[in-house]
Amino acid sequence: MNIQTALLSVSDKTGIVDFAQALAKRGIRILSTGGTAKLLAQAGLTVTEVAEHTGSPEILDGRVKTLHPRIHGGLLARRDSEEHLATLAEHGIDRIDLLVVNLYPFRETIARPDCSFNDAVENIDIGGPAMLRAAAKNHGGPNGGVCVVIDPADYQRVLADLDGPTKQASYALRLELAAKVYAHTAAYDGAIAAYLSSLAQAEPALDAVPERQEWPQVLTVQFSQNQALRYGENPHQSAAFYTDAQLGTGLLGRYKQLQGKELSYNNIADADAAWECVRSFDAGACVIVKHANPCGVALDESAAIAYQKAFSTDPTSAFGGIIAFNREVDEAAAQAISQQFVEVLLAPSYTDAALALFAAKKNVRVLQVEAGNAHNPFDVKRVGGGWLVQTPDTFRDDSSHFKIVSQAQPSAQQMQDMLFAWNVAKYVKSNAIVFCGEGKTLGVGAGQMSRVDSARIASIKAANAGLSLNGSAVASDAFFPFRDGLDVVAEAGATCVIQPGGSMRDDEVIAAANERGVVMVLTGTRHFRH
Repeated sequence: MNIQTALLSVSDKTGIVDFAQALAKRGIRILSTGGTAKLLAQAGLTVTEVAEHTGSPEILDGRVKTLHPRIHGGLLARRDSEEHLATLAEHGIDRIDLLVVNLYPFRETIARPDCSFNDAVENIDIGGPAMLRAAAKNHGGPNGGVCVVIDPADYQRVLADLDGPTKQASYALRLELAAKVYAHTAAYDGAIAAYLSSLAQAEPALDAVPERQEWPQVLTVQFSQNQALRYGENPHQSAAFYTDAQLGTGLLGRYKQLQGKELSYNNIADADAAWECVRSFDAGACVIVKHANPCGVALDESAAIAYQKAFSTDPTSAFGGIIAFNREVDEAAAQAISQQFVEVLLAPSYTDAALALFAAKKNVRVLQVEAGNAHNPFDVKRVGGGWLVQTPDTFRDDSSHFKIVSQAQPSAQQMQDMLFAWNVAKYVKSNAIVFCGEGKTLGVGAGQMSRVDSARIASIKAANAGLSLNGSAVASDAFFPFRDGLDVVAEAGATCVIQPGGSMRDDEVIAAANERGVVMVLTGTRHFRH
């Protein structure tokens, strides 16, 4: 059936006038409410107010205006049912074939620091979700149904179908947009549930900004499938990649793949580890990740030099690794990278010459990730029967609060090396020990059950790569529980150590540092990464 009547009622008025004009040119009658109706009338469009259409005025301060049989009957009547259509005719109800609705801006309202509890409640939309759900339910089949639109980005798609041979929104488009509606209303209701269940008081004052708990009693999480993956961590596991389109720039989920094979589950997990690490540096940096751990990190404004320095830390582990840059990748860097086997590359941009070089290696996955400061609102870890949820570790350590607890005082270079090592250690699986020197990693010990073993492994890796640890700086993501770890790194050649402190045996560890003439700095903050 051709679209005869459209109901337009939006809070986001982006493009609504142009869309309404396009509908009017196609002979479609327009119903509307409140501010939308006023805007369309000011644009010279003929608009029928919903109150006029229903014969019932808006009541209860606008809380009731579209909750009416002439609205919901027009939306819910099946177009392929003679009985339904006869019922509409009997009661003088017109079909509503197109519904365009945005909901009250609940999330935007509660985000305001001055939002009172009453403001929040009054921005809970009732009529909008009711209409959306009705229209989405009645999206119909091949013989026609209601087309429902919540996103201005879909206006042109609807118009394109109206200009097609059937002169109506296709079955495929109606079904797609109906699914989009239910996802939207589910997220909307989830936001309301989270807000109400976060209230700290059982009876908050209506006219005041309510006190809220950091974590609500009900947490609704919604993501959209970005792609189905061939398998998970192992071939016998199925997997998919879901993203949150609401978040800002800077996150891996907004990547653009420029070339290469499809990303795997492990590719995405390792790429995220590499990107989060590299974007934490203000200076130009390169990070190479293997199995979720940085195996080489280096600083230089030249992407080529940063890569070469990072690669030298652990060439063996870098084989088949994930490489991330926080600066543009140029031809010189591309030439250096092309000498090795690489799974995935990430950078905010690439020169044309660099992309031409990578094109010769068609399997290399080249990703462009826009720079930005967005962070996930929370991190989750699945456990049997539930989720562990926490804020992300975005803490920026303030070196002015660090304590130098050793007799030896750090030089400017040592302090610089320790700060670099400390930042890298934050992205290494605990227990983490990281040797660094002059803006590059020298040895990384990750994920061991004891800290002293991580220290030994880091020094062994440096030796295997032919790197000297004499004069190096060491970072430990958490305190040394005994002096043995300090002894290992000192014997390997470290002259300065940065760690959180807080052990029952801090005095013993500090005494060991003084005994060996090692500088020791305490940050007061640990960075476990499990």
